[in-house]
Amino acid sequence: MLRLERLLRPKSIAVIGGGSFAPNVVKQSLKMGFAGDIWPVHPKRDEVEGVKAYASVADLPGAPDAVFIGVNRFATIDIVRELSERGAGGAICFASGFLEAGADDDNGERLQAELVAAAGSMPIIGPNCYGLINYADGALLWPDQHGGQRLEPGTRGVAIITQSSNIACNITMQQRGLPIAFLMTAGNQAQTGLSEMALGLIEDDRVSCLGLHIEGFDKVDGFERLAARARELNKPIVAMKVGRSEQARAATVSHTASLAGTDASSDAFLKRLGIARVNSIPSLLETLKLLHAFGPLPGYTLSSMSCSGGEASVMADSAEGRKVRFPKLTEEHWARVKSTLGSFVAVANPLDYHTFIWNNEPAMTDTFTAMVSGGFDLNMLVLDFPRGDRCSDADWWPTMRAFESALRTNKARGAIVASMLENVTEAHAAELFKRGVVPLQGIVEAMDAAEAAAFIGEAWARLASGAIGSNASSAAGAGRNTPDEAEAKALLRSAGLAVPQGARAASVAEAVAAAEKLGFPVALKALGVAHKSELGAVKLNLKSAEEVRATAEALLPLGTGLYVERMVEGGVAELIVGVTRDALFGPVMTVGTGGVLVELLKDSATLLLPASREEVEAALKSLRLYPLLDGYRGRAKADVSAAVDAILAISRFVQERAGTIEELDVNPLIVCGEGKGAWIADALLVTNDGEAATAVSHEKKVAVSAEG
Repeated sequence: MLRLERLLRPKSIAVIGGGSFAPNVVKQSLKMGFAGDIWPVHPKRDEVEGVKAYASVADLPGAPDAVFIGVNRFATIDIVRELSERGAGGAICFASGFLEAGADDDNGERLQAELVAAAGSMPIIGPNCYGLINYADGALLWPDQHGGQRLEPGTRGVAIITQSSNIACNITMQQRGLPIAFLMTAGNQAQTGLSEMALGLIEDDRVSCLGLHIEGFDKVDGFERLAARARELNKPIVAMKVGRSEQARAATVSHTASLAGTDASSDAFLKRLGIARVNSIPSLLETLKLLHAFGPLPGYTLSSMSCSGGEASVMADSAEGRKVRFPKLTEEHWARVKSTLGSFVAVANPLDYHTFIWNNEPAMTDTFTAMVSGGFDLNMLVLDFPRGDRCSDADWWPTMRAFESALRTNKARGAIVASMLENVTEAHAAELFKRGVVPLQGIVEAMDAAEAAAFIGEAWARLASGAIGSNASSAAGAGRNTPDEAEAKALLRSAGLAVPQGARAASVAEAVAAAEKLGFPVALKALGVAHKSELGAVKLNLKSAEEVRATAEALLPLGTGLYVERMVEGGVAELIVGVTRDALFGPVMTVGTGGVLVELLKDSATLLLPASREEVEAALKSLRLYPLLDGYRGRAKADVSAAVDAILAISRFVQERAGTIEELDVNPLIVCGEGKGAWIADALLVTNDGEAATAVSHEKKVAVSAEG
């Protein structure tokens, strides 16, 4: 944080380069009223934008706090070295053509290494980035025009970091009334990562909350520190993490990787840190507005008022399928609201108060005060202002004042929600903020913002469940191994997992003998075969020696042998429990609806390990399958507690072997009725060191009982 202090909040700025970009940095800082020194550096010019220029870094009157370097990539390295030796506070590296150039430029990786070495302990941002706008101090290390304005003295604004300079430019042009204190671009993060930049920004007292546009995480522990500090400072974070549509995933032989993927890991990581995630730039900005005004919300309950049944219906529909909700009014609350309205008005939440009281400020104040008195976490008033060039908004302000009074009386949080972006102007938004009301533009975006703010409130109320990233390393260069089930059984059994009796069979006769010894019914599978159901390599509920014999004759040619095991009976539901190794986060667990339709249904939740019992329970309850586990429509309830025990046991098994396990795919985990346990019906294990690498059993009880 202190490392970036001079760069983020400079008292002197040096600007190096010609062309149009570097002089524009001087121009923008002057235009914004920067009170510190500005030192252009140009070998052939006496002045830039009317400011005295210096021929070289060596000629500068002192070591600058912040530097914008707008020269080519080769010259950038030399200048960074000079600045570091001179004791500069930090630099923005505008040039591209470093590591981000990828395979198209063989010099990129080498040049980036040289750049980092040249910087030494001096922080550099980029390369390949536009830089920094400090609206709090008027300090712009920014080579282009922008649409923002200086933060008013004594006020606060949001900080935003994006890995895209063009998105940053676009954000400065927003007309939503969002006050911005800092806007920063990260570039390719050669030396200073996004998490360190964010830590530096949230330490500023003038920053209320933080918005991130993330293409990739720089460091797990860096984001952990950021999230912890954000909670300490009561400065919530919302992120737009790109990558949901990612197509390319690592080749794998398990179901789990097709469900998890990098994006699911990122989502689980952000959830654990208490960083809300949204999916669009408008939702990011609207969430920042809500967080700027109120911080995290304590819960998910909403109220809505409008003078239109159509608007009330749209509001209700927009909450469908979300955690935010419009709870039904209690009888007492209903009567209180009803007493302020006529007999023709149906009282509900969302409330259509009709137009009977429109422009009657005392009457609207009574109704709004009664509605807001319900103790909702956020109160919404749907209000689209008329366009100013053709209409008058005079009749809208009595409604606004009535809402403002209702919020003040009840000490409640409130937001004006415009159904369309353009129906709240920038001037309207600024006025609403001054009145203590958040202007939210777009109904869907308003719901996204409320849900994000409530998520942060919920997450901050939870205790941290453990460190992340401690298992992120893997054996370097180790190969992937896939031995068969029998070898894996020994590993599972040695770990204390309850494994039922089963036997390898090399012939039809051995399969029949094993089945008779185990007792019917049994399952029979071909060994060494992944995705057995698709290949017909598993047969269940074989009840006689004749059935085993006929089945063994058919399955024996499919694999490397046969496996015979006792059947599980009384199953209520099937789950998938899988673990893959993420290069950044370490072991990542997927829990979801299992069985042969796992990829089709895609009903899953992702957890980072270690995971607490509460997190596992929450993951199960988030599944569409969960009502079946909970006794859907009078059916038998499943042994959910045993399922949780099984998942935690699998988690411990993986964590204890974090350096060797690459994938573990349990599908299905059969959850039986209450008191009957949870059993692994099929599992595939891939390790990187040859240590028992494939488990494909039909019946491994994971929940360890007192009998062992």
